[in-house]
Formats: sequence, C-alpha cells, structure tokens
Amino acid sequence: MLSFILSDELKNKVKETNNQCIELYANLKDIAEDEIIAIKKYARISTIGASTRIENAILTNHEIDWIDTVLTIDGKTTAFDQHKKMIENKFSKDRERSIEEVAGCRGMLLRIYQDHQLFFPLRESDIRGLHTELMSPYLKRSPYVGNYKTQSNSVVETNQITGEIREVFKTADAGVITKSAMHDLVRWYNEAIHNEAWVIPVICEFVYRFLAIHPFQDGNGRLGRGLFLLGMLQSNDIALASIAPLISIDRQIEKNKEEYYFVLNSCSQGQYSDDPSSYKIEYFLRFMLKMISRSISDVEIYRKKYAAVNSLSESAYQVLACFKEHPEIRLTTKKIIEYTELPRRTVTYSLGQLAEYSLIQKYGQGAGVRYQLSF
Repeated sequence: MLSFILSDELKNKVKETNNQCIELYANLKDIAEDEIIAIKKYARISTIGASTRIENAILTNHEIDWIDTVLTIDGKTTAFDQHKKMIENKFSKDRERSIEEVAGCRGMLLRIYQDHQLFFPLRESDIRGLHTELMSPYLKRSPYVGNYKTQSNSVVETNQITGEIREVFKTADAGVITKSAMHDLVRWYNEAIHNEAWVIPVICEFVYRFLAIHPFQDGNGRLGRGLFLLGMLQSNDIALASIAPLISIDRQIEKNKEEYYFVLNSCSQGQYSDDPSSYKIEYFLRFMLKMISRSISDVEIYRKKYAAVNSLSESAYQVLACFKEHPEIRLTTKKIIEYTELPRRTVTYSLGQLAEYSLIQKYGQGAGVRYQLSF
C-alpha cells in the first residue's frame, strides 16, 4: 500500500525508532501523573514555538508559555478573542501577527490532542476544520480559511538584487486537481494507517503528499506538521500513540530547518505529481526518523527541568514566577526586587539557584547584568 519500497536498511531504522518509542512507553508507568502533565506542556509549547518560527514567526517559547497560561484556566481552554487585546498589550506592535499565528497553531494542536479519535476515519472536512482553527485568529472572514486554494500557491524565491522570481516548488494546480488529489489522499490514509505493518512510513507518505499538493492558500506547513502528530495519535501502535503528546518533533525540525526544506524538495525535484510512486519519499522518511529519535531524547531534558522546578526554595519559585509573568523583557535584579518585594539578598540567592538549574539565562556583566527565562 505504500507508494515506495522500504529497503532493509530503512526497515532497520524504522525498527530502531520503534524500539525507542517502546522504551519510553515502558518508562511511563514509573512517571507520576503531575510530571506527565508537565512534560506534555513542555512538548506542546515547544511544538507551537518551533512550528510557527519555521514559518518566520518571532515569539520565544517562554512568551508562548505565558500566552498558553493566560488562555488556560483550571485546565480548560479559553477563547483567544476574549484575551487578544490584553495579550497584544503585553508585547510590542511588531509581534501582533506572530501572536495570532501562535494562537491559531495552539488551537489546531489542542484539537488534535483532544479530538484525534473523533477524526477517524479521517474526512476532508476534518482537515478543513483544522485549517480553520489554524487560520481563524487573523483571517476570520477570508474565503481562504477552511477552503482549498483557488489560485496557484507554488513556492517562489525572489532574487533580492535582480528582482527575478524563480519557482522553487510547483504545487498541485488549484481546482479539480487539488480536490481530486486530496480525496485520493484521505481515502488512501484511512486504509493504510491501520493496515500497513509500518506506521511511521505511512504517516511520512501522508504528510509528504499533503505538502506536495499544498491544498490551502496558506498554512500548509503548520497544518502538515500537525497532521504528522495526528497520524501518530491515530496509530494502532500503542507505544507511538502514547508517547506522541510527550515529544516535540517540530523542535528538532526547527533546529534542522535548512535540511528539512532540502529534503522536501529532493523528494520530488520541486514538482507535484499525481503519481505518488514517482516521489522519493524514503528521503523524507529517513529525515523524520532522525527527528523522532532526537525528540524522544528531549523527554529527559523536560524531566530534568521538572525536577529542577520542584526542588526550588519558596523564594526561588517566587522569583521564577516573576520571570514567567514578564517573558517579554530581560529583568534586572532591581526590577525583580520591585516585582517580588523580596530582600535583595534573597533575590540574589534565588537567581543563583535558578541559573544553576539552567532555568534562566544571564546577559551582560556588572551593573548591566540582566536575566531572562529559559525554556
């Protein structure tokens, strides 16, 4: 059912990654529920931050963590519209679009985390609904939201010196070709995800073909990465589905952004095809196996951060809370004393403890030293 042949070498790599998933899944029974919840949040914030920054948004993870906290009350998600002005007032004007993109990506991911079972068998309307969630914070009334493209959205590159425009990737033509391709893709996915022996290759083919079609006018990259998460969550592989909320593949893709785009282009030589067997999807599979493996290793980083936070003194925790409330600026010791009303000596000691655990970063020297939250 796969459109490409798995070599023995690739099968072994898939097995290695599956074994990593199984090992992490087996370790879950030894992790307390509070820690699991914390790891899931670290992974979610990392995914939102990375996926939006890949598309040139500029918010940092600790800024996104603050937004996520504002939009989550007693474990329930609140509407972005109700808090939009307050959130935007926190940041400089040039971040408005990034805030909206973060809110949209967050909304899409929460739907995937919470409703993935309702999305099987997957329907085209589910994908369009996720696109609506992704784009609605800043394009509510646009005819593009939740609808397939009506004009070419091929990826182009502009020479800044000559002004020459070069087509980098020719996506599927708008109209009948895109609609037909999406219909075939969704039908194929529903059959393959639970019937193929190798789940990760199925998810890679599904997402690559989606990206090659580029069915929406905008937002295809973020949605495509969201669909990769959806595929893992819908998998019959219990280990893969269970660890999916604990890892951030997008965090690793962001770190390897140039390779990511190079691989995507290499799979098709920059040209959409209605015959998926003409793609070299094994290139994308090899890359994504590497990203999954590295993201599994990140779980240990999240666990160490959780342990560090829970070992803080009461005053150090109060200073940490101050940083979380002011993620947009680098704080001086004077400002921290002002915000927390703690003695200078206590603040100085707390800063040392937070720095020791790598929960904050120090910038500058002497009187000009400032601190900022690490994520």
